[in-house]
Amino acid sequence: MPGTVMGRTGSLFLLGVGIVWLLIWLILAYSSKQKSTLAVLAVFSLIWAGLGFWRAMAGDVVSMVILFVILVITLPGMLKVVNQYQRAVLLRFGKFQSVLEPGLNVILPWGIDRALYVEMRTTTIDVPKQDIITRDNVPVSVDAVVYFNVFDPKLAVLEVQDYRQATTLLAQTILRSVLGSHELDDMLSQREKLNEVLKLDLDKATDPWGVRVTGVEIKAVDLPEDMKRAMAKQAEAERERRAKVISAEGEYQASEKLAQAAEVIGSTRVGVMLRMLQTLSEIAVEKNSTIVFPLPMEILRYFDVKGEREDETGS
Repeated sequence: MPGTVMGRTGSLFLLGVGIVWLLIWLILAYSSKQKSTLAVLAVFSLIWAGLGFWRAMAGDVVSMVILFVILVITLPGMLKVVNQYQRAVLLRFGKFQSVLEPGLNVILPWGIDRALYVEMRTTTIDVPKQDIITRDNVPVSVDAVVYFNVFDPKLAVLEVQDYRQATTLLAQTILRSVLGSHELDDMLSQREKLNEVLKLDLDKATDPWGVRVTGVEIKAVDLPEDMKRAMAKQAEAERERRAKVISAEGEYQASEKLAQAAEVIGSTRVGVMLRMLQTLSEIAVEKNSTIVFPLPMEILRYFDVKGEREDETGS
């Protein structure tokens, strides 16, 4: 008789602890606003409490221990924590039920509910180098970076097996098709425009998967060595052409100024003599022992005219 009383007391204690444990999980289910989960958990609690009370009144401590262990092992598996940057797609018996919001969520145990987590932050994809032949038949290797994020977790889970892998493969395909339809000069000089075209095409293709492409950046365009040498020769020839044009323009402008200066100097007879003396003074600065200086014919004419004037004056 004392053993029965002690067994009944222990069973009632386990029953009380189990009921408190169930109440805590009922409160958690209510706070997570999962009505169906709350209803199932409430029915489970009533059944467990009924069985526990029946076995506790019978003083069956072993049965109460088994029921309590089942309760302790089962309920923690119902708790799911979703981070702020995540969403969880809830499947019940394999069918879509809802999208779990960030915070504490309670789902059904025993494989009835399954939560699939989806990353909502912007993700980057490093597209491997793609060998492309441009429209003007130039082989190049191009690699790019794709920025995307999931805007609909339901579509990302139900419409595609692996949205990240699918987006990566699709980015490689679109990169080859779009860049292959442009010439090499466009790829080198209009990179921003091509980035926008790639972004629009990729975003349009991934929209049914719940994936939004926010940006595509072409990182590098690798050319063959012979093409690099040809482009270097082209750039060098272009530089030489510009240098020759600039030199010719400088000579043309200098000739115009020299012609204007010649007109000013030639307008007076003394002008040529003054220019010659100025040149002699500039040469003398170098301290040369021998000076070879061209004598303009205008100077001789100046002396002829001067001699004729002296003769006329003397006569």
